[in-house]
Amino acid sequence: MASSCFCPPNPAFSVSTSAHSHRKATLRHFAVRLPARRRLESNAPNRLKVFATSSAIPVMDQSPQSKASSHVPAIVEVDLGNRSYPIYIGSGLLNQPQLLQRHIHGKKVLIVTNTTVAPLYLDKTISALTDGNPNVSVETVILPDGEKFKNMETLMKVFDKAIESRLDRRCTFVALGGGVIGDMCGYAAASYLRGVNFIQIPTTVMAQVDSSVGGKTGINHPLGKNMIGAFYQPQCVLVDTDTLNTLPDRELASGLAEVIKYGLIRDAEFFEWQENNMSALLARDPEAFAYAIKRSCENKAEVVSLDEKESGLRATLNLGHTFGHAIETGFGYGEWLHGEAVAAGTVMAVDMSRRLGWIDDSLVHRVDKILQQTKLPTAPPKTMTVEMFKSIMAVDKKVADGKLRLILLKGPLGNCVFTGDYDKKALDQTLHAFCKS
Repeated sequence: MASSCFCPPNPAFSVSTSAHSHRKATLRHFAVRLPARRRLESNAPNRLKVFATSSAIPVMDQSPQSKASSHVPAIVEVDLGNRSYPIYIGSGLLNQPQLLQRHIHGKKVLIVTNTTVAPLYLDKTISALTDGNPNVSVETVILPDGEKFKNMETLMKVFDKAIESRLDRRCTFVALGGGVIGDMCGYAAASYLRGVNFIQIPTTVMAQVDSSVGGKTGINHPLGKNMIGAFYQPQCVLVDTDTLNTLPDRELASGLAEVIKYGLIRDAEFFEWQENNMSALLARDPEAFAYAIKRSCENKAEVVSLDEKESGLRATLNLGHTFGHAIETGFGYGEWLHGEAVAAGTVMAVDMSRRLGWIDDSLVHRVDKILQQTKLPTAPPKTMTVEMFKSIMAVDKKVADGKLRLILLKGPLGNCVFTGDYDKKALDQTLHAFCKS
């Protein structure tokens, strides 16, 4: 993998804003133009913390001196007061036992993983938890792999193992896998004994840039995706980028849908960087991926710090998800990967935004181009009908007082709104443009 194709952004670029007034306006209207606000801590050059009140917004310095080495992880901190936690990002982090062990509070650990990930990384994870730490005992539960198993029946296998192993309130659950494992393990941790510690070790792009961060946990219901769950924050998130070396191409592309999302809704410079570096990401260039993961986590962390329980602002992270979740539910969980459904849903949201006159045609073309380059779907399955979309979206979590609220782009690149105040004809026109009647 040639790293020469990786083009870091200009480190001198910066944006300034009045954080107090901006935050007040954003939380009131849920209209977003929030470039990631970051500040380097002087005593830890590789550690970044997200501050909701910082007015300086320097873009991440990608100079050789600032790049995290394989021995020193980059750290993005999710700032939630006494529930704050670090996201460690770097190569070979599963070979650094101290990173995980500092977040283990009791003597018992339960690793939740699946049949695909277990042969690859379970032994390495057990070693990271127990190396030089003989007082810790590790139990494991290996679940079937796939979105269709993200349900109550599979979740019970985690509880069965925890109860059989007599795990107490000081135990720690460890999620080792992609978004499905992270969501289920987190929900199990939130529920077992009314809440125990848990750690996220995401092994897919999707989980590393999005689902492992922010504390959303849960399972699917046959009538709707992620309808049952809880907000429950981990002790830490450990992103070992080496795990992407074993990720299938389709899964890798699926995760990039979430990376693209961050650029569209709140980080125009990041989207422009993606347009110039998508070939490097698809080639698994390690420097490009380290940057994309870190920048995505910075964006996610700031939004979570401002709106942990999704009262408004955090919902903007779901660009394309309302349409996408309808595809997953209507077409069958697991038939399309989550990112594939989100990609098609994003195209539909962008199309609707254009029909409302909120964005110009050039942005529509840019979105279509980057998704095609990533080999992601740009339309829903042909079996999806208008009525299927409408009936499934009617029970979406973002429905309030019977009104479907959507995340749509509005204005220049990097701006979006979360709103139910739109011309319903535009929604009907979009659905009919992409689906059978």
